[in-house]
Amino acid sequence: MEQHDLSDLRAEFDKFVKDKCSLESDDGMTKEQNPDAGDKEDDEPVPQFVDALTSKLLAPAVSGVYLSRLDIKRVAEAIDESIPIKERLKMVKALFRHTTKKQYLEDAFKEVDKHINGRILIYTELSEAFPASKEIFDSHIAKAKKTMKMFETIISDFEEIEPVSDPLFV
Repeated sequence: MEQHDLSDLRAEFDKFVKDKCSLESDDGMTKEQNPDAGDKEDDEPVPQFVDALTSKLLAPAVSGVYLSRLDIKRVAEAIDESIPIKERLKMVKALFRHTTKKQYLEDAFKEVDKHINGRILIYTELSEAFPASKEIFDSHIAKAKKTMKMFETIISDFEEIEPVSDPLFV
């Protein structure tokens, strides 16, 4: 009798696991579970500079540094923004999506500069510790400094948007 109850319990447990925990649906197809999947906010338009920024900033071969999701999250928190952890591209877009003031850009880029400068310090220490690799680290440092110059250009070219400038409010 106890064996029968145990097999019923096992069957009930297996059904629960299949229904609630399995990645397969009843037809055997795999359900898509992607924590980086976008939501409707990810489809909202972003200022024009964001596409150029992300293509250069998020490519270590171009920017000389790798900014992780955590780095981007820390930049956001430092300027009192709250963004969810997602794909790095979506995080940067979320960070700059509603930018209307130069001061916001200056604050954000100042924080990004801190992270880049931290990497430059690491590269400098490594190039001193491993002189044979100095040329490689110097290349990364040059790219990182060029990336920080790009921030200055973006800030100087940015035009602030006032609510009254919107043609819908005229």
